[in-house]
Order: sequence, then structure tokens, then C-alpha cells
Amino acid sequence: MTAPLPNRRAALGALTALGAFGALASGCVGPDRPAPLLEPAPPLSPPLGGADTTPSGPAADLPPAAPREVRGAWIATVANIDWPSRPGLSAAQQRSEALALLERARELNLNLLVLQVRPAGDAIYLSALEPWTEFLSGAQGRAPWLAGEAPWDPLAFWLEQAHARGIELHVWFNPYRARHSAAKTPPVAPHLAVREPALVKRYGEQLWMDPGEPAAAEHTLAVVADVLRRYAVDGVHIDDYFYPYPVLANPAAGPGSAELPFPDDPSYARYRAAGGVLARDDWRRANVDSLVEQLHDTVHRVRPGTRFGISPFGIGRPERRPAGITGFSQYDKLFADVEQWLQQGWLDYLVPQLYWPIDRRGQEFPVLLAHWQRELAALSPAPPRHLWPGVFTSQVKRTGDEATGPRAWPAAELLAQVQLMRQQGTPGHIHFSMVALMQDRDGLATALRSGAYAEPALVPATPWLDERVPAAPTLRRDGDRLLIEPGAGEVAVARWALWRRVGGQWRFAVLPGAARQFVIDGADRVTLAAVSRTGVEGPRHLLKA
Repeated sequence: MTAPLPNRRAALGALTALGAFGALASGCVGPDRPAPLLEPAPPLSPPLGGADTTPSGPAADLPPAAPREVRGAWIATVANIDWPSRPGLSAAQQRSEALALLERARELNLNLLVLQVRPAGDAIYLSALEPWTEFLSGAQGRAPWLAGEAPWDPLAFWLEQAHARGIELHVWFNPYRARHSAAKTPPVAPHLAVREPALVKRYGEQLWMDPGEPAAAEHTLAVVADVLRRYAVDGVHIDDYFYPYPVLANPAAGPGSAELPFPDDPSYARYRAAGGVLARDDWRRANVDSLVEQLHDTVHRVRPGTRFGISPFGIGRPERRPAGITGFSQYDKLFADVEQWLQQGWLDYLVPQLYWPIDRRGQEFPVLLAHWQRELAALSPAPPRHLWPGVFTSQVKRTGDEATGPRAWPAAELLAQVQLMRQQGTPGHIHFSMVALMQDRDGLATALRSGAYAEPALVPATPWLDERVPAAPTLRRDGDRLLIEPGAGEVAVARWALWRRVGGQWRFAVLPGAARQFVIDGADRVTLAAVSRTGVEGPRHLLKA
């Protein structure tokens, strides 16, 4: 969800004239007025899981179904967008900033974070395959701790602390980018540009792993597999950077001028010499298709039960678009055939970047949302894969600060989009990015916490990965606490779904899977159920406190 980054602005500005990416490139929101607030949203989606073991009785004696909705946020490390705030901080400062982000996520009842662990062929964790990223330390290859500090593992820390708060952590890889335009230090071994320079091509201000080089794809697959073997992550995530966004050959000529060709003549020539018959554009799409398929298979083979998600540009193939929708074609420019991936079942969740306001003519948020709902229903295997759209939270204005642009969005736009997604039956969304929620831009975080996010929610279940039901726990009273004894069985507990009835009202909470006790907190009835790592809820244990 790398949206308005410096390296992308020139390209996006050029695309605007073609109706390509107007809202994102220019920050336009149509008429200068807040988006209308909608009617209260309907209830969240029901759970998927085992039978309820609570006895029958009056409805008030039994809790409702656990709410289900993804409330996620991207945490970008590239160019220090979200974390850390700048390179070269001490390990203690980096941990402190990470904890602040995690605490804000907990306070807002977020339940899924997408942490960028590979910004550009580098790593935020100790790797034998790729060097430390400079966005941690200030120099590629330099460890993210100062002289005299104890070594630490940022990814292990993030994972431990997210799980301690009952939050899923998905790791975000940029599969092809090899150097970002914001980088200030040269690549160092074992970076692919140093070890295998022929696999890496310069395009505009960036370096790019050539998707037409099989060895480059094999390297990315090895990097992902390495992380999956060493870290108990909840998901693997890739974004919209496949082949790069077009760069103008002569930016001074303005929009509509010629684009620089991506320099893949050598790899395409070898493909043709070996008997390949595809035209170049089809060959490029086949390269990306192959990586997506292999990533899907690698994730599920190396760490079964782990979700694989993709966040593409928010407008699909031209011939499948709704009437009136115009703009950039990722199919023709990025060589991303999202509809093919859906049809083949090569992903578990789709996060189209719907980075336009509700009333943006040609890219209307509600129209695009309904379009992707139909595409998942029509194309993906049964049951349909998850749809959790990406929303452009970083476009929300900062009070008294024009840094976000004179036509930045009011918080009301995002609040209305959240309600629209609920009304149209979409159980979740992901914010780009966490920094806007940390800054509470235009009061957005405060409004979400007191409104749409007032009650915690579970992430929707992914039963096609593992539909086994975790065993019911046993609760024992110890003063004003209840002690949790997990049930016997092979299905590990990722978190607990807890209901307390206080003053006749049921209150829902999510506890981390490692929790073994909680405070009764004035409840006269309590139910607790185990939730597996794929979100399947087990039978509930009822206790009359």
C-alpha cells in the first residue's frame, strides 16, 4: 500500500492525463465537501466454527455470535513511512515506537497488522539471503542496534508483541523491487544486485528484479520460505508492485508522452530462443502468474494454515469493469491478471486498493466495491475467498496542517466508506497506513474507536486452509478471576473469544491464545471459546459467575 511515495509521483502524474490514477496521483476527492454519513451499519458477519455447547434458555442468558470483521493496517518500513520514524535509532527507541503502534492498534480494536519485512530485496530481520534494510539502521547491511546494545530481532519482537495483544501479524514482501528511490546507501552482499547483477535492472530511479528471470523468482520464493520456517506468522502478503508502474521517457514533456520500456530484452530473447511463443505482454503476465502460484503453494506447504493475500491496484481488467469505471490498467501495464489468480484459487484474501472517495467520478468507491464482490463470487473457488479492501486512510487531512494536500479528505469520508462496506456485506478492510491512525487525523481514530470499532471482532475464518474445530476450554473460579484450562486436542489455540454479561448486557472481548486467566469484571455469566489460527471457533464453555 505504498500509495503516494516520492518515486511514484512522477509516474502517477503522467498517468492522470490518461484517466489512469487521478484520485491517488492528485489527491482529488471530487466536490469539496465531506462525504455523506450513512445510516448505522448492520451487524457484523457471524462466526464459522463448532457447535455451541451453552444450554438452551432465554435469549438474554446466551451471548450472540462473535462479531467478525477484519480491521487491519499496513505498517510500511520503506522510506520510514510508519516504522521506525527514521533510520539510525537505537534498538530501545525502535522497540518503543513499535510498542506505541501496537498499543494504538489494540486501543482501536484492530485485529490484523501487515508489516513490511522486505522493502526492496532487503530485510528487517536477520537473514542469510538478504541484507539488513537501511531503513532501520541508516546503511544497508548494518544491524539495527547501536554499539554496546544487545542484538535483537525486529520481526520476532513484532510477532511476539502482536500475538500478546491478540492481533494477527502478516508479513509483507515486495516481490520484485530491488532498490527504492528513497535509498541513500549502496546495495551490499548478499543483496541480489550484488550477487547476481544480471538479474536486476535499473528502471527510472529504482532497481527491479526482472520478473522474466527464473532465478530472480526462485530467490524471492526462497526468501519467503525462509521466513515461514523461522517465524510463526499468520499471513504472507504482497502488494501491487509486479512489473513497475510506467516511467515517462521525458517527464518534462508531461502526461501523454512516451513511457520508458522495461529493460527485459535479454530475458525475453532467451525465452524465445528456447522455443517460447508468447507475445511479450502475455509472457510478462505468465511470469507474474507463475510467481503468484508458486508463492501460494510455498506458503501453504511450508507453514500450513497460513493465509496468502494480495493487494493489487483497485481497478480490474478493462473488459470486465462496470460501466463508467475508467482508469489505469494493471493488466496491461503491471501485467497483473488478478482475475486469473482468483479463478485459480491462488490467494486466500484479496485487498484491492480502493483509494478513491465515494463520489469520485469514474472510480466511485461503492461501484468498485460491488464489482470486486461480484468478481470473487463469480471467479473464486467455493467458498469465495475473502475480500478486505484497502482504504486510503493516509489521505485524511491533518487538522491545521496542509501537508496532506489542500484537497485532502475529511475523516467523514473514511467513516462513510467503513459503513458502506458493512452495508454491502464486506467483512473487513485494511488502512493505508498506520501513521494516519497514530496521528488521529481529523479525529478519525477517535471516531472509529467510539463508533465502528467500539466492540472487538474476530478475523473471519479461513476454513479451506484448516476447518478443524478447537476443543472447548474449562473455566475455574479463583476469587474475582477465572482460570482457563485449554481443552485437549490437536488444534492449537490462537486466541480466545470471550463474552461477559454485565448488567444484563453481553460484552465481547478477544484474548491472546496464551492467556490463562481473566477478571470476571462484574459479570454474572461468562462464555469462552477457543479460536484456531485459521479463525475457526470451537464450542463455548458457559459459567454462571
